[in-house]
Amino acid sequence: MTWSIIARDSATGQFGIAVATRFFASGARVPYVAAGIGAIATQAMVNPYYGIDGLTLLREGKSPHDVIAALVAADAGRNSRQVHIIDAKGRIAAHSGKECIDWFGNIAGDGFSIAGNMLTGPAVLDETARTYAAHETLPLPQRLIKAMLAGEAAGGDKRGKQSAALLIHGAEEWSDLDLRVDDHAEPLRELERLEAVSRERWVHFRRFMPTRDNPAGVTDRAVIEAGIEAATASRQ
Repeated sequence: MTWSIIARDSATGQFGIAVATRFFASGARVPYVAAGIGAIATQAMVNPYYGIDGLTLLREGKSPHDVIAALVAADAGRNSRQVHIIDAKGRIAAHSGKECIDWFGNIAGDGFSIAGNMLTGPAVLDETARTYAAHETLPLPQRLIKAMLAGEAAGGDKRGKQSAALLIHGAEEWSDLDLRVDDHAEPLRELERLEAVSRERWVHFRRFMPTRDNPAGVTDRAVIEAGIEAATASRQ
């Protein structure tokens, strides 16, 4: 797997992960998020249990550094893995095994972490980071996609393009947004298109769905349609 950015939006508390690679269905195995807890991306020779067990350890109060230490200590394949983590306190940790394929590495900034392997060079991560930092006024989904597009323009995956994904979690246990482009000639551009489509109705409908505070949500279709109409009208 190739490169990803994980981030926490300090204004909204949302966690987000965006990933792109020359491999099928990266969204199925790379991103793991738990609302209010943290986000993990597992890549290179993906180990899904880095995401599953890593979130369990974060829930137990372990720091990202301690989580990664525990994960790699228990994994004989650690030298072929890449993983990075951010928690609810904004703490970041990463591991890039020595057998990952060049170019590989990871960098961290204020509220975000980026890691990649099989890249054309370090500029991919540098441009992803620079663009993310430069667009702090954008909503998190758009900010993550814009950052990934900048990384792609800087070279991206040295093998080419195939899949991309975007996963956003807010206050609830279910995702705010979960978009996958599993096989496409321009996966990040298709991801960008899908995110724009999500703002036509989905993001407005989402606020009527059940929550822990309001388990029934809103089921009156007239109320829902009126709310969506008002929200879309305010954007015009």
